[in-house]
Amino acid sequence: MRPLRYLYILALVVWVGGMSIAGLVVAPVTFGVLQAWDSNTGRLLAGEVFGAVLARLTLIGYVAGVVMFLVLTVQRLLGPRPTSYGLRVGLITLMLAVTAYSGMVVAPRIDELQQQVSRPMNQIAADDPRRLEFDGLHGLSTILMMVSIVGGLALLGWETRE
Repeated sequence: MRPLRYLYILALVVWVGGMSIAGLVVAPVTFGVLQAWDSNTGRLLAGEVFGAVLARLTLIGYVAGVVMFLVLTVQRLLGPRPTSYGLRVGLITLMLAVTAYSGMVVAPRIDELQQQVSRPMNQIAADDPRRLEFDGLHGLSTILMMVSIVGGLALLGWETRE
């Protein structure tokens, strides 16, 4: 069972760590450096780069979530039922759902809006419907990532107690 637990923790740490590093390090550095280089095209390029990072993290999240679910289920079938199995599976399902919604609905719509504008979104009127929608989706994307991070930290808390 120890290799299964290791695999579970590894998947969890890669997923939560990846999201945390993306939000706390990659986004601010990418936007800061590229905007300093060129305030117009730099912001667009930073958005492209960070969008690509998020797309990869979404795939990592799918794989990690499935691995975590499978490990918990195998542990349940082979040995003593993992503590709070239903709640943990529920959290993994929630994390997968918000990751999927962000990756399949929110991110493509953000890309679509950005392509319609073809310049940094902060350069169009604050009351432009595209900017308002973009800002709302950007905020939603951040909230969805935070939901996954908090869920992952809760799961990590269970692991530290077992």
